[in-house]
Amino acid sequence: MNNASNDIAVKLKSVSKKFGNIIAVDNVDLDVYDGEFLTLLGPSGSGKTTVLRMIAGFELPTTGTIELAGQDVTNLAPFNRNVNTVFQDYALFPHMNVLENVSYGLRVKKVPKAEAAKQAQEALASVQLSGYEDRKPSQLSGGQRQRVALARSLVNRPKVLLLDEPLGALDLKLRQQMQIELKEIQRNVGITFVFVTHDQEEALTMSDRIAVFNNGKIQQIDTPAVIYEHPANEFVAGFVGTSNLLTGSVAQQILGETGTYTVRPEKITLEIGTASANSDQRLARGIVQEVEYLGPSTRFLVKLDAGSSLVVLKQNTSETSQEVSKLRNQNVTLLWEKKSEYKVG
Repeated sequence: MNNASNDIAVKLKSVSKKFGNIIAVDNVDLDVYDGEFLTLLGPSGSGKTTVLRMIAGFELPTTGTIELAGQDVTNLAPFNRNVNTVFQDYALFPHMNVLENVSYGLRVKKVPKAEAAKQAQEALASVQLSGYEDRKPSQLSGGQRQRVALARSLVNRPKVLLLDEPLGALDLKLRQQMQIELKEIQRNVGITFVFVTHDQEEALTMSDRIAVFNNGKIQQIDTPAVIYEHPANEFVAGFVGTSNLLTGSVAQQILGETGTYTVRPEKITLEIGTASANSDQRLARGIVQEVEYLGPSTRFLVKLDAGSSLVVLKQNTSETSQEVSKLRNQNVTLLWEKKSEYKVG
């Protein structure tokens, strides 16, 4: 875990939040460690943003307590908490230049003008925006505006930086670039980041740990690799990446086991016609129903003879879209290593 220690930056103890009869957050316990990049991941309405807003102080818990660096801040106003929040819409002042935007919070705190400018320039350097001090927000790209918003939050050296879907307004290519830059910034400054997103790829790419939310509860919290390879239940298996679930009579026929098992699409090999498995492999036969050519890879939906369907992801090392599309309605054999399947729940 990069820059993280065993010291706890944020602690939620039995935290719940109700809006009328709706339980948005349901008895959540959560420890966020110093210097870690923790992502709160889940679908809309899962409780992740409400948790972030309670850490920030924008919402008060219905029950439970929130601590920052060991201090109970449950009922403190946002400006009395050593946290800053970065929003999706940046919230920059359009009439101020970049330097004025970044130094604004310091000047509110009565930091002398020269010192505020110096600290603001250091913050801009940390997000690779030295030389942009005199530009207005309207003269910047979306990614540059996002980095100005980051610098403005980092300049106060908060104990924790809260990021509420900060890349959601960016186009795909810029968002992917900013994921790398944001993680690098976090690693360099060493501040604890709590990041909210519904984008699974974003969470897997950036996080030291991920807390997966659904129905106001944390379903699983662990490293990206464990979340992806060993999901705790069917929800996590289905929400984080594409998962294939084998259960009931299908699991009994193919695996010789009862229960629910998952195997990721990229772990499966697709062979045309009839093939055989070795002692370390599973085998399932079926017919290709759908073919989606994705450029670097192709996604196949295979209806199994045993019932149910599996998604298979195959790298396109030499195939063209015309070649893979010919596989629709073909009889195929699917093979995967026994060690790549995982029992969930």
